[in-house]
Amino acid sequence: MKFFVDTAEIDAIAELNHLGMVDGVTTNPSLILKSGRDILEVTKEICDLVDGPVSAEVVATEADEMIAEGRKLAKIASNIAVKVPLTWAGLKACKTLTDEGQMVNVTLCFSTNQAILAAKAGATFISPFIGRLDDINLDGMDLIADIRQVYDNYGYETEILAASIRTVNHVTDSARIGADVITAPPAVIKKLADHPLTDKGLETFLADWAKTGQKIL
Repeated sequence: MKFFVDTAEIDAIAELNHLGMVDGVTTNPSLILKSGRDILEVTKEICDLVDGPVSAEVVATEADEMIAEGRKLAKIASNIAVKVPLTWAGLKACKTLTDEGQMVNVTLCFSTNQAILAAKAGATFISPFIGRLDDINLDGMDLIADIRQVYDNYGYETEILAASIRTVNHVTDSARIGADVITAPPAVIKKLADHPLTDKGLETFLADWAKTGQKIL
């Protein structure tokens, strides 16, 4: 399973990328706002930093404008994945940009039917939002499982990019179900290393080591 990091913060991306934990990056207008950076400038910097796909999102709502924005974003670097919303206009833009050879990430997916449409339109990635479904008392992981089954049934090549991930359990469940990619904030990815028994065991080892009076260096 590939790890995309969901941020536009360069330092956070660089830290994880150095450890080999970054297969790609996802951004959106909210993350660009949080970064305080110009979208073209920060996206170019991210693309130069990582080898994998970097999702840059259009903000237009009509298909023709989405396509124009997508083409401009695609010129930033060869590893740009143009991000479009799962609306009818977004699907039109997806089909056009995909036919032009561009990677496209269709975002804000909340149903299996939407995911089918995105695959039919040639999306490179479909981004089902787990956390936001959980917020309205639906199980976001059920959507990941349903999309996985349907895509496998019909051989769709669109990759399932589990998004709106908020907990380490979301990562575990996505991996178990068979999502191709997860995208998560840096803090969630780093929390994957945490376990109380690891902390307890290390504490014991260090206490016993201190009693030996030895040094390695």
